[in-house]
Amino acid sequence: MEKVSQGPADKKTDGAAKGTASIKNEFLTSKEKFHEFLDSECQDPKGGKAGDDETPKETTETSVEEPEAKKLKLEPEEKNKAWKPDGKRVRGQNKSRPHMKPNTYDDKRLCPSVSQDNKECPYGEKCKFYHDVAEYMATKPADVGDSCYLYDTYGKCYYGLCCRFAKAHTSPDLKNMVNADLVKAYEGRTLVKNNLNKDLQNRLRKRSVPFKKSAEYLKTIGNNNEQRERQGNGNACAAEIPNQSPAGEELHASTAAETQVSPEKQTPVKTVGPLTDADVIKLRTCEKKQVDFHDKLYLAPLTTCGNLPFRRVCKRLGADITCGEMAMCTNLLQGQQSEWALLKRHESEDLFGVQVEGCFPDTMTRCAELINSNTDVDFVDINSGCPIDLVYKKGGGCGLMTRTKKFEQIVRGMNYVLDVPLTVKIRTGVQEKCNVAHKLIPEMKKWGVSMITLHGRSREQRYTKIADWDYINTCSQLASPIPLFGNGDILSYEDAMKARETGVSGIMIARGALIKPWIFTEIKERRDWDISSSERLDILRDFTNYGLEHWGSDTRGLEKTRNFLLEWLSFMCRYIPVGLLERVPQKINERPPYYMGRNYLESLMASQHVGDWVKISEMLLGPVPKNFNFLPKHKANAYK
Repeated sequence: MEKVSQGPADKKTDGAAKGTASIKNEFLTSKEKFHEFLDSECQDPKGGKAGDDETPKETTETSVEEPEAKKLKLEPEEKNKAWKPDGKRVRGQNKSRPHMKPNTYDDKRLCPSVSQDNKECPYGEKCKFYHDVAEYMATKPADVGDSCYLYDTYGKCYYGLCCRFAKAHTSPDLKNMVNADLVKAYEGRTLVKNNLNKDLQNRLRKRSVPFKKSAEYLKTIGNNNEQRERQGNGNACAAEIPNQSPAGEELHASTAAETQVSPEKQTPVKTVGPLTDADVIKLRTCEKKQVDFHDKLYLAPLTTCGNLPFRRVCKRLGADITCGEMAMCTNLLQGQQSEWALLKRHESEDLFGVQVEGCFPDTMTRCAELINSNTDVDFVDINSGCPIDLVYKKGGGCGLMTRTKKFEQIVRGMNYVLDVPLTVKIRTGVQEKCNVAHKLIPEMKKWGVSMITLHGRSREQRYTKIADWDYINTCSQLASPIPLFGNGDILSYEDAMKARETGVSGIMIARGALIKPWIFTEIKERRDWDISSSERLDILRDFTNYGLEHWGSDTRGLEKTRNFLLEWLSFMCRYIPVGLLERVPQKINERPPYYMGRNYLESLMASQHVGDWVKISEMLLGPVPKNFNFLPKHKANAYK
């Protein structure tokens, strides 16, 4: 093995710089040499075939500089550029982030009526898609590969000629081939549940969906408010008329008691046909569906990256509980297709929940009833830990922790309409040195919460500093007998074992799963896995296959899969192979220095440059389109 020589910039040190991971000195290098190697090996056709035990040689090619980090504050001369044409100022850190929709890369597609068994097009001459197969094939981008995952797995690719792997299942006369045996094997199986059907979407848009249970609960809130107003008016009258008799007070109290009717005592709604117990008897808390959360590995709901294909990867690698991405309750009630897509559930997810966000009892209660009636989930989670300004300033996310009255009404209302357990995810508090979770947890036990997840940081901390597991331990004792899951800074088997030594019922893993999704395997097998670069590429290949199945194998679906893959790689590049570490394990807040991997692919996966992530995506999904550009949400460098 040839070792990489170290120049003046790569001096050996007894300990790594603060916040930087400790890597064996023979693998350390400089930024210039790192990019020189990647660029030269990219040009060398034999560069990608290095063995796992080979250390790359130095090269003298010109290095590619990484883009400068994005500045949080604009310079004085650039302030005038941060305004929209209408005079309003552009807000947000990602205001200059390029956003290319997947359909941008596919200007004109083949009409579905042609690609699906040559049916008659309902739009006739007004249709804007191709109807001439030969004309479409002349403009279609080249196929990416020789085998189609959908055809090989399910016996039929529903994208037909539009598929970017079409030559694997297209006959000489341009017909879509079918493997009857595989199609029959999957016949009758529902692989993905919780789809939004058109009828429900239309009724939601027309606001014609009834919410009977929600109306019952919200009526009790209104009655309570009226009672408080009467009591306030009665006190004012009593102050003006001091000789009021006690009998009058008793009459007022009895009237208020009659006005407040509990939902359980109301007359059931008449129905047509035979009645069942579920029609007339409300489920009590003890009769709801029971879920065993104890000692499970919980994959956190992750915005953008926690999509269905990624959850399938984590499920295969050992995750026990999965949860959909955070969905806005108002968007669900409006029937937005993009928001309902966050509720989809794959058949491999045996313990699955959805997470909703909102700030008002009426919308959250109706949303819970909508989910309860139209989806198949094992639990519903309330996000009261989201730190982003867009959510917090409206009173949602972490804002609920400071609005305990509304929080209580939301929890009680959702619990009333749900037949499955209701869980809550919170942080330690809003301010950094002002924890309030220990005050909320005893109250949430009274409200009927089935499980609590506590992230050991405040809203102000976001993801900086170390998670407070001592405080999580204290809160878990207060939550007993309700299970409490701890969350924060788990990136290795050792971190998970230390977390389990506290009183938590289980652990939730978020960023750790994005950096190394095989962490679930490590925890269950109780070892540090020195995974090879080829094994990591196989995991990425599984993700792309699942993505093509979920988003489509046509150009639009392929580029959407690439986009989500690149978002994931912006986290995965932080992983440092176990065999290169001076001190095991790697900590989640330690950033990797520049180092050479044991082969070209391992070095490529260690790059923080978005252009190198694109190279990895091209290994799996073919070359990017000419007009392709990408800026990850969590990084400041862009690919154009």
